[in-house]
Amino acid sequence: MMSIEKVLVPDVGGDEVEIIEICFAVGDTLEADEGIVTVETDKASMDIPAPFAGELVSLTVKVGDKIKEGDIIAEMKATGAVSAPAEEAPAAAVVETPVAPVAAVVEAAPVAAAVATASQVIEIAVPDIGEDGEVDVIEVLVSVGDVIEEEDGLITLETDKATMDVPSTHAGTVKEVFISNGDKVKQGSLVIKLETAGGVAPVAAAPAVQAAPVAAAPIAAPAAVKSAPVPHHPQAGNVKKGTIYTSPSIRRLAREFGVDLTLVKGTGRKGRILKEDVQSYVKYELSRPKANAGSSVAAGEGGLQVVSAKAIDFSKFGEIETKALTRIQKISGPFLHRNWVTIPHVTQFDEADITNVEAFRKEQNVVCEKQKLGFKITPLVFILKAAADALRAFPTFNSSLSEDGESLILKKYIHIGVAVDTPNGLVVPVVRDVDQKGIHQLSRELLEISMKARDGKLKATDMQGGCFTISSLGGIGGTAFTPIVNAPEVAILGVSKSEIKPKWNGKDFEPKLMLPLSMSYDHRVIDGALAARFTVHLAGVMSDIRKLVL
Repeated sequence: MMSIEKVLVPDVGGDEVEIIEICFAVGDTLEADEGIVTVETDKASMDIPAPFAGELVSLTVKVGDKIKEGDIIAEMKATGAVSAPAEEAPAAAVVETPVAPVAAVVEAAPVAAAVATASQVIEIAVPDIGEDGEVDVIEVLVSVGDVIEEEDGLITLETDKATMDVPSTHAGTVKEVFISNGDKVKQGSLVIKLETAGGVAPVAAAPAVQAAPVAAAPIAAPAAVKSAPVPHHPQAGNVKKGTIYTSPSIRRLAREFGVDLTLVKGTGRKGRILKEDVQSYVKYELSRPKANAGSSVAAGEGGLQVVSAKAIDFSKFGEIETKALTRIQKISGPFLHRNWVTIPHVTQFDEADITNVEAFRKEQNVVCEKQKLGFKITPLVFILKAAADALRAFPTFNSSLSEDGESLILKKYIHIGVAVDTPNGLVVPVVRDVDQKGIHQLSRELLEISMKARDGKLKATDMQGGCFTISSLGGIGGTAFTPIVNAPEVAILGVSKSEIKPKWNGKDFEPKLMLPLSMSYDHRVIDGALAARFTVHLAGVMSDIRKLVL
């Protein structure tokens, strides 16, 4: 017997959001993850998805209503086994993320409804892409006669913030293509007509575009350097634009490596691209040098003149291997460079005696293990708490320079970014309200965000809003380094590996566990004396965590 389940609002990243569209009517049949309603926050639009496939029995909301996490929006009759309760519905997909205009794939809202005709030919249109005007089509991914799968990209759009694919709502054969490279489109523009293998619902929404992890960047990227033509994979010449047969997981893998699938030769059945094909293409690309062509002197931000390096064929000196940058590295690299050359960096070095706090941490981990809490307390948790205390004591460090450079924006909240090393590159998820959370809660959150980061499941919103950043290399080694300020923040704390050192107590030497601290700061905002006071305060709190309760 089919059960009726309530559909609840998942975490939408805010207190209340407004419903701007009802995507289905009572009696409609939905697939899992299809959007039921569309809501709008002050930053983006997003869909609230169906947690499972089934029939929409009732709607408890209407356009204009304001809802929050946990509210009931609908009731559905499951057509099969429900894998999770309604309250565990997956989080809504964000349409627009405030990132710099670089070639990064962002999560898009489900595409516009597909309308079935008597001949089972449906029309697929451009969804809401978070832009009021028209956007450019930079690539058409299909052609007439192509057989495509659900979620396969149809066209690639470029806004002033990102690039994104418009996915197919259904599997089928492309009958007509209405878009060409260079066209301008907007929400509702017809993309293709698709002949499906079976009947479709009168209104059906496409699944959200899967997003590659991107590093949030508050500033625009420098102008791209023109590249000289270079040869592609030797088998790519047999591949035509649009004939891309592969699965969504392979497409995600290709996006991760920055691979244009139209250049990859598929070795699977009927030319289908397999995981091995993408790996083979990447391996080939890594093995050849890429030359940049441009003027000898390039003008940079703020009139900086940088002498461009000539292309060098290193293979003439011996054997080489070229390794491609990950997508995260390609995206974050220009911003790291800009931060380095436009912010006057100064790095303050200090040490913190963590002998007592480390002993306390080990004692508490024994308690956590006995109580089977499912997490361990790491040194980073105490560094977070000490940094929050220092930010409260020195509010200049919890600020940002205004766009005109004439004033400081002082923040009343304390959100701290934590640099996490992942197989795809460095990401900086943000731990919010650090000053208001205890050691156990922070330990759980650090474990969760680290797992999400390494699994590539971080959302853009997870990496926004930071006031200060901590980059810890303590688990690897080293004595000091100079971290780069993560603008628009004004300081970043680097932590190296602790070691036992002899410290004079006035009578004799005692062995103490010392933690090296390296804090880089924006000298336009912070002077050396203030930076020294900050690190001294931070080291003092780290040496005696009882000061956190004062």
